[in-house]
This record gives sequence, C-alpha cells and structure tokens, in this order.
Amino acid sequence: MNAFDWHADPISWATPITKSYRNTQNVRRYFTRECGDTFRFDRSFMAWLKDGREKTMRDAADEWIRRQAEKRKA
Repeated sequence: MNAFDWHADPISWATPITKSYRNTQNVRRYFTRECGDTFRFDRSFMAWLKDGREKTMRDAADEWIRRQAEKRKA
C-alpha cells in the first residue's frame, strides 16, 4: 500500500493520522469543512496531531472543537 498523500488524497473522518501527516491545504479544507470557518492551526494542536498516538481525522476534528469550547469557558 502506498503512503497516504496528504496533499491530494480524499480525507474522511476515518482517515488515520500517520507518521507521514502534514498540515496541507487539503487538510485545512477538511478541518474548515468539519470545524467551521474559524478553524486555525496552533502549536499545541499541531503537537497533539503529531504525538504518535493512534487517532483519526474525526478524533482530530473533535479535539479541535473541544479545545475551542474550553477557550470559550476560560
């Protein structure tokens, strides 16, 4: 199986975040679609994405939304 192409391959909720993960325009489009137009990458979220734990793009979208809710509470 070929490595996932983060620039061109279709991204869905089930897409696993692999060691080859990159913050591409394709990934940004996915997050904007799933999380809304206010989506932005930040250092702590990018570190979470690349921490080596098994996760999917759905997990990532849910995590971003959770972090935004926490910020609003603070």
